[in-house]
Amino acid sequence: MQESFWQERWARDQIGFHQAQVTPYLRRHWPALQLPADSQVLVPLCGKTLDMCWLAERGHAVLGVELVEKAVQAFFAENGLEPQISQHGAFTCYRADNIELYCGDFFALGAADVARCVAFYDRAALIALPEALRRRYREHLQAILPVTCQGLVITLEYDQTQMDGPPFSVSRTEMEQGFSSWQLEELQREDVLEGNWKFVRHSLTALDEVTYHLRRG
Repeated sequence: MQESFWQERWARDQIGFHQAQVTPYLRRHWPALQLPADSQVLVPLCGKTLDMCWLAERGHAVLGVELVEKAVQAFFAENGLEPQISQHGAFTCYRADNIELYCGDFFALGAADVARCVAFYDRAALIALPEALRRRYREHLQAILPVTCQGLVITLEYDQTQMDGPPFSVSRTEMEQGFSSWQLEELQREDVLEGNWKFVRHSLTALDEVTYHLRRG
């Protein structure tokens, strides 16, 4: 999956993964992390998700990372924010209030960039990637995050032989093996097949959305 794939999706506004409201699982389960209000939170492959606004409203310093500049610019414009723009290493940095978005390649992110992050939030990053890239994403994420970090991760589970991604299916077994040094707690599992037309038309027999709390250190 090349950079051009996501650039083209955003250019054509083929962004069915973007939600017009804050993710209910975030509202419900974020308090379980028991973070101080001023904690910095990493949001990888963030797009223009409204979840970042919700986190910022809780007092968190939000650090998002997004490859596509159109998505970054749309986030600030659609939320009435006027960002300050600067260069930060390989990234173009957009900042307004307590939200900072790095536009560039997630794999260029280093440990120094996320040294203050005490948590990460992943709703549509892991499931956006095919297996080989998921492995690379997990390895890089764990390599750069502080050892005391924790996270909230939302995945999808379905029979991958019935439909190809994105979004891709990520099983509990893959989560356990891919985050083997973390404590993994399944907070919620919801059957969301009904009403999801993309999955229904592929004749999927089951579709679960799963929320995990990850802790280490």
